[in-house]
Amino acid sequence: MKRLLLAILCLVLVAGCANVPLESQPVVVPGERQGQGSGDVVPEPDPGIDALTLVRGFVRATLKPGQSNAAARAYLDDGGRASWRPSRSLTIIQDTFGTVYDTNPQPDPNTVVVNVRGIDIGTLDQNNAFVPDYSSALLQLKVRKQANGQWRIVDPPPDLYATESDFSENYTAVPVSFYSDSSATFVPDRRYVVAKPQSGLPSRVMDLLVNGPSTSLAGSVRNLLGEPIEIDTNVKSLDDGTLVVPLTGLTGVPDEVRKLIAAQIVLSLQYVTSARVRILADGAPLVANHPDWRPNELPNYSATLSLSMELLGLMTVGGRVRSLGDGAPVPGPAGNGGYDVVSAAQSIDGKRLAVVERAGGQVRLRIGDLGHELAAVNLGGSTLSRPTWRAGTGEVWTVVDQYSVGRMVLGPNGQWTPLQVNATDLTQQGGITALRFSRDGARVAAVVNGQLWVASVVGSGDSVALREPRHLQPHDLQDVVDVDWVAQDSLVAVTRSNSQPVVRVTVDGQRLDAFNSSNLTVPVHGVTAAPSRQIVVADASGLWTAMVLGEVWRPQAHSMKDADPFYPG
Repeated sequence: MKRLLLAILCLVLVAGCANVPLESQPVVVPGERQGQGSGDVVPEPDPGIDALTLVRGFVRATLKPGQSNAAARAYLDDGGRASWRPSRSLTIIQDTFGTVYDTNPQPDPNTVVVNVRGIDIGTLDQNNAFVPDYSSALLQLKVRKQANGQWRIVDPPPDLYATESDFSENYTAVPVSFYSDSSATFVPDRRYVVAKPQSGLPSRVMDLLVNGPSTSLAGSVRNLLGEPIEIDTNVKSLDDGTLVVPLTGLTGVPDEVRKLIAAQIVLSLQYVTSARVRILADGAPLVANHPDWRPNELPNYSATLSLSMELLGLMTVGGRVRSLGDGAPVPGPAGNGGYDVVSAAQSIDGKRLAVVERAGGQVRLRIGDLGHELAAVNLGGSTLSRPTWRAGTGEVWTVVDQYSVGRMVLGPNGQWTPLQVNATDLTQQGGITALRFSRDGARVAAVVNGQLWVASVVGSGDSVALREPRHLQPHDLQDVVDVDWVAQDSLVAVTRSNSQPVVRVTVDGQRLDAFNSSNLTVPVHGVTAAPSRQIVVADASGLWTAMVLGEVWRPQAHSMKDADPFYPG
């Protein structure tokens, strides 16, 4: 009987092992953080180190690969190792930080409190989105000498802390795409995923897609992969290199939405894989007769938002609007001196023009077809910011007296009607001196009290608001005077700074890069930028152009003194 039971047990074990693959593919792990993936057993901290060195090692070990933050857990006592469950929030501090003993006496001579002092530059939130900050960081950790004479942390923090360098080394930025109904295009939502193992990147990106947009973009875009849609099984690679994305919960989803879902997935995965993407819905192709996808097979969803190569940009100079292409004035009163133009903006399709006109000691907005008389719109106020056009809607926005944002809507009768924007979340930060729409219409960049902010555009019809404002590079970026969008997720700003008059900033503020300042005469007072176009800046001597960081600024071909350049948008 015992031999029979042993034989049955062996058969069960063999059968079970037959279903275990020799090499498993990465699984979708919700909320995975570096330090929470698989890894080998990590060594103990060096013996004999003091409490300060122990705490510094703990911070630097936070993002080291290992199961359940094993590298950092090695710095804890036995109780902490067993019970520590840090949240998914990650606080990022500058590389230079200090560790000092707390001056308050402890009742136990074998216990000390170590204060970690540094600068908090931002947080990776629950959605894996970077939220910028610049404030003092203080982390207090209780450290106790163990029976073996070694110091160990006994009260680990509820959140994870890591240095900027460790974060950059272990995470990679991915622009995850979400659909905007108002502009009928995809909007990048910059997120950060664990960089290694590289084979698991597609799974991590898909996890972000299914969980929806970040807080900063929620309300501006639609989550096509929301409930009840979910990932059916593992995202995996086949022997021929094809990446398989299996979905479920798409019963009744129309073909047009399925095509948008395919586009959302392919556009997001293109940053982490060059493979063909096979998208399945309950085992069948998501889109009939099109199982496999590459980015070049997608429609150009941004075609209506892209600038025509024939639109070379304009400039305001001497009260007139002129072409950047040949320096000639535009036709109509905006170019022939009929209006005393202070600032202007051209619609994305190039057909319309909005100008701020100085008349009788006042300013007013005019909008209409380029080359023709422009209709006056009564907004009141003593100052108006340079207008900006909202993609997909034909609306024109401007800031009145720095604290009121007006939107002009063209009615069926051909009249422009001013409506109010709820901009309280942004204006409570200070006065707005510049406002620019991203060319997908989902965000605005604003100069507020000389600082750079980005906010999302939420709502439609009669109710539109600016929500979730983010202060970008609050410490390193001061005295900002103008800004424009060089890409959907990247900005170019000009400042009064002598050392960095022109900078490029990611839309979340995680990274700032300074352009070469050679040939520029500070202060720089204007900028215009657009995808695949030369960046044009204005200084006291005229206009200058460059394409990339590090490039020396060259005179614009039709530069004029005191000119302010602008591309459509």
